[in-house]
Amino acid sequence: MAPRTTQWAIPLAVSLGAPVGLYLAFILLGAVPFFQRHFLYAHRFNTLFWHDIDRPEYWGFARNQVTPFSLKTVDGETLYAWHILPLRTYLKHEGILQSDPTALSNDITKTKSFDILRDDPSARLVISFHGNAGHIAQAVRPDSFHTITDTSNYHVLTIDYRGFGRSTGSPSEEGLIQDGTTVVDWAMHVAGIHPSRIVVMGQSLGTAVTTGVVEHFSMQGVEFAGVILVAGFSNLPTLLSTYAGAGFIPVLSPFRSIPPVLRFFQGFIVDKWRSADRLAEIVRLAQTRLRLTLIHAKNDPEIPCHESDILFKSAAKATIDEELDDEQFTTWKEQRTQTRDDGTFISLVETGSNIVIRQELVPYGGHNDVLLSSPVALAVMRSFELDSSESS
Repeated sequence: MAPRTTQWAIPLAVSLGAPVGLYLAFILLGAVPFFQRHFLYAHRFNTLFWHDIDRPEYWGFARNQVTPFSLKTVDGETLYAWHILPLRTYLKHEGILQSDPTALSNDITKTKSFDILRDDPSARLVISFHGNAGHIAQAVRPDSFHTITDTSNYHVLTIDYRGFGRSTGSPSEEGLIQDGTTVVDWAMHVAGIHPSRIVVMGQSLGTAVTTGVVEHFSMQGVEFAGVILVAGFSNLPTLLSTYAGAGFIPVLSPFRSIPPVLRFFQGFIVDKWRSADRLAEIVRLAQTRLRLTLIHAKNDPEIPCHESDILFKSAAKATIDEELDDEQFTTWKEQRTQTRDDGTFISLVETGSNIVIRQELVPYGGHNDVLLSSPVALAVMRSFELDSSESS
């Protein structure tokens, strides 16, 4: 008869060995760029097989409040996009919008919704970049669009990146930034919206796209009404050392206690997404205006809220002439921070009238529902600096 220790040790080893083996297989596959990008972007995980994204009414929009259309990138990809009218504007044109057919537009410039956007010299536009996985209307994304368009006069423009939803191609850092610049170029040069009437906003992966896109235009001297990053991260190698997919699936965090091994695996990451460095460059390039807002939920289970601290530090230090070590910067930030009794806070940096950097830690909202919070809507309003007469 086998010893008692063997009777329980073998099943225990088998039960532990299976998940460990799966994890190691995942890590090894992740070293291959093809699989790594599928793991990172999760762009094939969507609900297109039961959701018709050409029918936005499913998500509670009015008939033809949303116009689905396509955009072409300079490298030949086709991006799927939504233009969403604000309800107040929709109401003024409800008759003709209700009578028009609903379908994917072959030429959005021939639609009533496009005319409404282009012909309004006061139109304000929020360009929204979503996170990884899913499609343009998956999870909380439609609700986040409602949060903006149902209560304001702001239009929303959003896309599925290459490889996501019904957009063609395969995702990469360079490709997604190209997609973002394509939609901003379209807004400025086809729809005729001046950048002073555009807020660029991203959530999660979308914050990295936003920083890449805004840096691109900053180098051309283009400055937007506002830049809003919700649940952002500093760079991908650093994030993956703490990140937990779906809040509980570790990536590289098991190797944090062995720094050489962690650095070894970080070396295989092909898309770095160095948002902290890009934010610093955006601040340095700002000439006449920058309204940068960072929002993170304290209870975010996927991207730790301290990642926004890193982003804020990188952006804020670019406004300071002197070099500050970590301790000195902490003191400097505390002097510009209003801390609440629940541990949340608002930090604010202002340099005259041209640069305003605001970091807000909110208590609830997790990783995704934070998009639906009032601080996000307020950040958009603050970016446009609406007074009471404009917002009525």
